[in-house]
Amino acid sequence: MGILIMNYVARLAKPLIVVLLLPAFAACANLSPRQQNAAVGAGVGAVAGSVLTGGSTLGTLGGAAIGGLIGNGGAGGERQHYRR
Repeated sequence: MGILIMNYVARLAKPLIVVLLLPAFAACANLSPRQQNAAVGAGVGAVAGSVLTGGSTLGTLGGAAIGGLIGNGGAGGERQHYRR
């Protein structure tokens, strides 16, 4: 009986995750490219920080912060100059 329940939950998990993440993707539709890059950088940095520190909360948050800065371009690099 327990195996049947586990198979049922495993079969429903992927579609449920997709449905739950759709509003998050839709909310990012009107972000500027720089904001999108910062969000992607924060996500990738959080995963990398979590993996590198064995799931540490501090490592995850630090990775997200650093990834967000890099994705935003705020960690240095060239600046754009606008003409008036």
